[in-house]
Amino acid sequence: MFEVGDKVVYPHHGAGVVSRRERTEVGGRVREYLTIQILYNDMTVMVPADNAERAGLRRVISEDEVEAVLAVLRDDGSVMPGNWSRRFKHNREKIKTGDVFELAEVVRNLSIRDRARGLSTGEKQMLTRAKRILASELGYAREIAEEDACAFLDEVLDQSALARGGTDRPAPVAFDADGAIGEGALA
Repeated sequence: MFEVGDKVVYPHHGAGVVSRRERTEVGGRVREYLTIQILYNDMTVMVPADNAERAGLRRVISEDEVEAVLAVLRDDGSVMPGNWSRRFKHNREKIKTGDVFELAEVVRNLSIRDRARGLSTGEKQMLTRAKRILASELGYAREIAEEDACAFLDEVLDQSALARGGTDRPAPVAFDADGAIGEGALA
């Protein structure tokens, strides 16, 4: 189903490219694996080819589907549990589905909440991670660089906040060479 060069999304890590298909023996059993080079953190992931769909691996959305994702980001948001732990679990489950629209909902809802009330440290990290995963897919779908995709996503969220009547913008999140989170402008 997936071939070398295909642009794919692995739910927990974001968009990447299938760089190899190889047969490997693991535990006395020979299986075919897909090696995926993940865009944003330069990680390599190996997924059994016969288990790829069950693992949530899917192709990157098309340019046409980008507009539907942007519509989700621009929407007013949905009701989330008020309790922090339930909200965190709810959002984590949405991210785990690997569905780009569920991911966009998490990004939108946490961004709205961040602007309105602020987020806990765990939710800030979740938002940062979800934005990076979404930006990696938007980058491949729109054929733009990762930094441009991050800036594009921030711009869409800013415009949506202004349309809802918000004026303040939280500081963008930056990553150092090791992927650690720090405050400051995206470079």
